[in-house]
Amino acid sequence: MNPNVIPVSALTPQHTIPEISTLKPELRHLLLGQERILDAFTLLTKTTNQHMYLADYVGIDREPFIAALVSQQQKKTKQFLFITKDSNSRQFQWSNASVQESNNHTDIICEKDHCYQYLSGDIKRSDLVGKVSTDDNSQVNSENLSKIRYHAGALAQCHTIFICADSLWKREGLWDLILSILSKQEYQVHSQLPPIPLNCKIVLVGNSNQYSICWIEEPQFSTHFPLLGEMSNELDIKHHSEQDYGNWVMTVAEQYQVSLDNSVLAPLFQYSARLADHQQRLSLQSSQIGQLLAQAQAYSDNDTITADDLAYALTRHQLRHSASESLSAQNFDDKFINLPTADTMVGQINGLTVLDTVEYSYGEPARITASVHYGDGEVADIERKSELGGNIHAKGMMILSSCLYRIFGKDAPLHLNANIVFEQSYQEIDGDSASLAEYCCLISAITEKAINQGIAATGAIDQFGHVQAIGGVNEKIEGFFNLCERRGLTGTQGVIIPRSNTQQLNLPTQLVEAIKAKRFYLYQIEHIDEAVELLMATTAGVADENNDFPKDSIYGLVQNRLANLAGYTDAEPTFFETLLQKLKFSS
Repeated sequence: MNPNVIPVSALTPQHTIPEISTLKPELRHLLLGQERILDAFTLLTKTTNQHMYLADYVGIDREPFIAALVSQQQKKTKQFLFITKDSNSRQFQWSNASVQESNNHTDIICEKDHCYQYLSGDIKRSDLVGKVSTDDNSQVNSENLSKIRYHAGALAQCHTIFICADSLWKREGLWDLILSILSKQEYQVHSQLPPIPLNCKIVLVGNSNQYSICWIEEPQFSTHFPLLGEMSNELDIKHHSEQDYGNWVMTVAEQYQVSLDNSVLAPLFQYSARLADHQQRLSLQSSQIGQLLAQAQAYSDNDTITADDLAYALTRHQLRHSASESLSAQNFDDKFINLPTADTMVGQINGLTVLDTVEYSYGEPARITASVHYGDGEVADIERKSELGGNIHAKGMMILSSCLYRIFGKDAPLHLNANIVFEQSYQEIDGDSASLAEYCCLISAITEKAINQGIAATGAIDQFGHVQAIGGVNEKIEGFFNLCERRGLTGTQGVIIPRSNTQQLNLPTQLVEAIKAKRFYLYQIEHIDEAVELLMATTAGVADENNDFPKDSIYGLVQNRLANLAGYTDAEPTFFETLLQKLKFSS
């Protein structure tokens, strides 16, 4: 058996699925894996004048998460805002219930009886500080406080306020107001009234980028919001159990009013691992998972959704989002894009790319070609020269050149030039994941050794020829498999991927069944030499002490071609030299 072939057991994540009867939906389960946020929130409740920034991400149900977070703190004592009876001046002060009982009840302005509030959208100043009015429409001032009605805002009503950072920063005046309140530790409802002491904690909720920008550009930000709680978007099942995650799933399902059958857990765990892009991790994107469950419920005729309901919902989701992918497939099927998936060709290989839209990504193969000729050793990137190649792709090409020189240019310059291009590519290409395919294509062009067109390759390389992990490995494999399947699987087709990417494999059933039936193959490699041997069915070769490779090896053929280009090979012997050589043998 080829040691590079990936076994079927490694093609999908393996989970220990709990019984649904052992799972319980509880709000606290939404905090699974959020140790950073819990630590920051605990400090928030135990420190003075330190406020918090909660960095979340797209795909989280924010309000249920906030409710779960607040549920973990101890119940707050009810507090009262009242007026002091100092004869010289009147001031607002806060007091707990036990102190208030000895005071005149008519002096109570408001009660702080809400644990928390979340503000978002069109936030107004009055939503924060409140507003005042008088019973008889008289003038508002400190002399007629007894006639004032204070309509409390969130700062007075709540112990903790969660504010959407996006909503706050859309109104610059409110952001300045918050900073002013935090600096002075008080706020004014009306210019003619004394200030009210700040008696609550503020939590801004936004993304990590916003936090970094504010930390750099707003001098007061780090002073007022030193506590950062950054949300985890995935769960490592090496540190948490599938039972814990099952409880999280049940809680999310309850939030969306969905009932789950036991059969739905296994495919749901697999879908979650696909979102996390790792076999040992599971996604915590409650919004995306909850919406999918709700869609499955809408498609189902039963009160409880099953594995079949979930599979159908996923199929319909893909249908709704795959317009661009379908158009791409049609272009391949109509031969508008020339990309062979059978036979062999010199200087040509099938690379793999990923095309991303806002909410959907899919894999698409790309034909890469290389040509070589006598020159000064430049490996030209046509994509870069035509301004269709990004900086990372250009870096990958430079590493490829360095790798080539490390093997074949230690003692003398390379007397060849090469051109490498993505054929029929009309948009910008970036990333270094094609550098393995480009290297193999270049070696094929130098040696004139044909590459098997039924095997596609993806992987990044370093200067020492090690093959490194790339992104979108599942999409890339599926993209090439789908094309081969539409044309008819030959039993020799497959994909080469970096060994380090095998922990991310999470392939659909159809592809796994094809691999199990040996109609399609997946190969894992760690070094460029393994890819060369798989694609050209010839030994790469090992250099001797003089850095010479066996003549019949791939690298031996490279050395021979380079020697020919440099003019290092011996000249043809003359007639007299040949005759003299024969006379020596006869004597």
